[in-house]
Amino acid sequence: MGMIAESEMGFVQAVSRLSDANPFLPQRIELERAALGDEFVAEKEPYWSLTPDQTIQRRGNLIKIVDRARIVAESLRQKLHDGQSAADRQLELYDDLVLYILFYEQLEVWGQRGTTAAESESRDLQAWKRYSHEFDYWMNVPEKILPSADQKVHLFGVFFQIYRAFFNIFECVIGQSLPTAKLRARIWQSIFTHDLRRYRRSLYQSLSQVTTLISGPSGSGKELVAQAIGMSRFIPFEPRKEKFATHFADSYFAINISAFSKNLIESELFGHAKGAFTGASGARTGWLETCGMYGSILLDEIGELDITTQVKLLRVLQNRQYQRIGESQIRGFQGKFIAATNRDLRREIEAGKFREDLYYRLCSDVIETPSLVSQVRDNSEFLGNLVAHLAGRIAPEEQQTLTDDVMKWLKRGLPAEYAWPGNIRELEQCIRNIMICGEYRPPASASVGQTASYSADALALLDQMQSFRLTASEVLSHYCRMAYRKTKSFEKTAKLLQLDRRTVRAKVDLAEGVDSADDSA
Repeated sequence: MGMIAESEMGFVQAVSRLSDANPFLPQRIELERAALGDEFVAEKEPYWSLTPDQTIQRRGNLIKIVDRARIVAESLRQKLHDGQSAADRQLELYDDLVLYILFYEQLEVWGQRGTTAAESESRDLQAWKRYSHEFDYWMNVPEKILPSADQKVHLFGVFFQIYRAFFNIFECVIGQSLPTAKLRARIWQSIFTHDLRRYRRSLYQSLSQVTTLISGPSGSGKELVAQAIGMSRFIPFEPRKEKFATHFADSYFAINISAFSKNLIESELFGHAKGAFTGASGARTGWLETCGMYGSILLDEIGELDITTQVKLLRVLQNRQYQRIGESQIRGFQGKFIAATNRDLRREIEAGKFREDLYYRLCSDVIETPSLVSQVRDNSEFLGNLVAHLAGRIAPEEQQTLTDDVMKWLKRGLPAEYAWPGNIRELEQCIRNIMICGEYRPPASASVGQTASYSADALALLDQMQSFRLTASEVLSHYCRMAYRKTKSFEKTAKLLQLDRRTVRAKVDLAEGVDSADDSA
């Protein structure tokens, strides 16, 4: 009989696959079910989402798997120390089981997030010491060489990257819908690829050379996606210095092209030499240089980059080289490049506004952010959950009351099919508008279903008509009331709508729910 008993083999194999699975795909749930069997407890959703009833470290299924993994691993470790023979595949499975345990043991320490650089370094050192001790305990097996035994320091860096990536994705990409869940899974792939084993084996060294292009409608969270990717890069741990090579929060730089003129954007990116142009009184270090080996740069609104600068950027992406303005010295770019746009770059290419060769340097890793309306249509509870989350950011102490106010106003002030042209950014402003002045006026350019603005009365009427909650007589009553509120006169309203004045009066009174009274108009 092999080292791993037949009764434990299914569990160990499931954990082996689970340790490398994308946590944002439904596959994670299926692997947990395979590991736990009858002990598995079904979850409400097949994906992670930021909601009050979903936590991270304390999920019941996860606790069961980690606890059982420790028991099984301890048994296997004892067998190895007792000299029991084991095939290479069984040693690999033991190795995977140990890595799974080691990662989750660090969460308790890393979960204590430092607010300052010194606190973060202290926490990281504490995690390293604990990890180092546990790694030696599990991996030092007599007369056996485990696959990961010589990767102690490297794996610590990978574990911290996985930890950061999960929380950066989880907290930057909010919402409980299938489109959002797919977006989270896609971001994970952008960071680690679909094969985490291959990534930790070698790709962690070179994946930064792959440019990520984020496209999607304005206000749909492209900047947050870029931030999640940029702050989740691999950073090695340096045992001699007892800290990571750099702090991840100091290695992400976002540049909005539309905020700078042509000359200024080149200076921002590449830097310039003293006297390179009028006003260049001193040399300047550009963001490409500041970025460093473990940093990332977001070039937002890349569709607005002029052709001349596109040529220079193409060289950076092709050769990883650039020059400061006014300098001949060639410098190397070592970081990761992220671009974002709400434009259709294909159309920009056809119009001669964007270089096709630059596009093909950008499109190896394309992420599309979903519109707000697509997420609302997928999950009827999505909007309420999102409003609650945003209200908590805007007014933490008044989250519940503000959420209630916003949802009540949206129900009566906007139709159910309102298209939210400004996406999440518009919803944020809507919440602020309602908090400040008790109502929200959509942009004049928006239409219902395709996105524009109506009065609150018109929107409420349309919403009721779309759900067929009104009789024909009631529709006419509300229509007369809308016209009367604009004209302030039954006579003018009757003339405008080509109805008898008494009919208008009766319909308005019906809509207002009051008895008829004499009119002096």
